Amino acid sequence: MLSEAVREILKHKANEIRKDVVRMLAIAGSGHTAGSLGMADVFTLLYFYILKHKPEKPNWEGRDRLILSNGHICPVLYATMAHAGYFDIEELWTLRKFGSRLQGHPHREFLPGIETSSGPLGSGLSQALGMAIADRMDFGNQSGRFFYCIMGDGELNEGQVWEAVLHAGKEKLHNLIAIIDRNDIQIDGYTHEVMPLEPLKDKWESFNWHVQEVDGHDFDALHGAIDLAKNVNNKPSVLIAVTVPGKGVKEIERKPEWHGKPPNKEEARRFLMELEKDF
Repeated sequence: MLSEAVREILKHKANEIRKDVVRMLAIAGSGHTAGSLGMADVFTLLYFYILKHKPEKPNWEGRDRLILSNGHICPVLYATMAHAGYFDIEELWTLRKFGSRLQGHPHREFLPGIETSSGPLGSGLSQALGMAIADRMDFGNQSGRFFYCIMGDGELNEGQVWEAVLHAGKEKLHNLIAIIDRNDIQIDGYTHEVMPLEPLKDKWESFNWHVQEVDGHDFDALHGAIDLAKNVNNKPSVLIAVTVPGKGVKEIERKPEWHGKPPNKEEARRFLMELEKDF
């Protein structure tokens, strides 16, 4: 259980990150809003409480690795990294600009602290799986590193995901933790209409994964689930994090049309006012 002081710090940080996501998308005039706002709590907990990392030394060998498979929600990754000290917050306003390090999907050669380039959905878990296997080959089970793969639920439509799920279960990769943004939307609509995923928990368990369903906005629940996952020694773990797409802005919450739509200036003004009002 997190202390009340830590919980409040995380809540305020997540709100600041949400506000910067709105600002950077409005300035860019393109990008993905719903998932970025929905995953702000998960990214805040990871970067400010869970991950072993050193923003001043982004290539530090002892760091945990975070692989963003659903690269379209990179606005929340960039905003979180800026707040964590990887680069100046002012650089956020260059999102998607020509020559910017903050591309519309992450590019590992442009920005220190980005572990993989992503964009084609379905490939991130395979990349994280390869890293986790290589780490075990090099260090046995002694490195103490964990490999976190952030995934969207819509990308679970990809066959490559399930090949990686099968392989990781076979390899019993205790150092691999997947976190699914279970927000039930994708670019064409609701996931339960486009391609139903349930019973999702049963599917992952049948591939020999340790599975937890968790509220993706509850810091205590997320922290407890990740802590438990890190102590499972004979299989990989997955958190099915149930989130509200567009979290924090009522008029766009749970609306698929905001999957890949940025706010205009007037919408951004309203969104920021609502986020300011909450704190």
